[in-house]
Amino acid sequence: MRTARLTNGRHYPIGKILCIGRNYSEHIKELGNAPPEAPVIFIKPASSVIGEGEEIVIPNYSHDCHHEAELALLIGRKGKDLPVDQAMEYVAGFGVGIDLTLRDVQGELKKKGLPWEIAKGFDTACPLSSFMEASRVADPQNLQIRLTVNGEIRQDGNTSMMIHRIPAIISHMSGRFTLEPGDVILTGTPAGVGRIVPGDRLEAEIPGVATLRVSVA
Repeated sequence: MRTARLTNGRHYPIGKILCIGRNYSEHIKELGNAPPEAPVIFIKPASSVIGEGEEIVIPNYSHDCHHEAELALLIGRKGKDLPVDQAMEYVAGFGVGIDLTLRDVQGELKKKGLPWEIAKGFDTACPLSSFMEASRVADPQNLQIRLTVNGEIRQDGNTSMMIHRIPAIISHMSGRFTLEPGDVILTGTPAGVGRIVPGDRLEAEIPGVATLRVSVA
């Protein structure tokens, strides 16, 4: 069983991974999507998680896998229908995650009006760092998110650029799903997403919070 680890040593079995799409305007523009009226939600299974030093395996049914670096939230308390002004009380920690997307597979499924979980939830599709305790992160709405591939900067954004802010995301998610300890929320990616190929080395970082290094098999 995969676990989420806080820097204080506490572990949580990873539950559901709730993701929000289209939460940075520049990323919406680079993909040519329309801005959503409400948060776009999708789910990754816990079986998609890998950690520091592990390898991404791109499925043989895709030839266009993209990286998307994101602020990850670790839920520490059970909650349902949470008010925005109480939402942050349910966060145990903050980390960095990479939402991997099989862009070619996703595009074909969207054209057919079909669900696109297989483009987002395949094995190794969710590299996750360890988590810094929430009490040690002064302002999660002002964190830099960077991702390099083979040492080259691909993504460099800030959580202040989010369309839907963190408390609102948590509140919205809790209105659709009961949040439980060990659940992870990925909060969307800034601009700069791009293709990765076998042999690539990825490093995602939120300075002062977490760093994650993985490679592509």
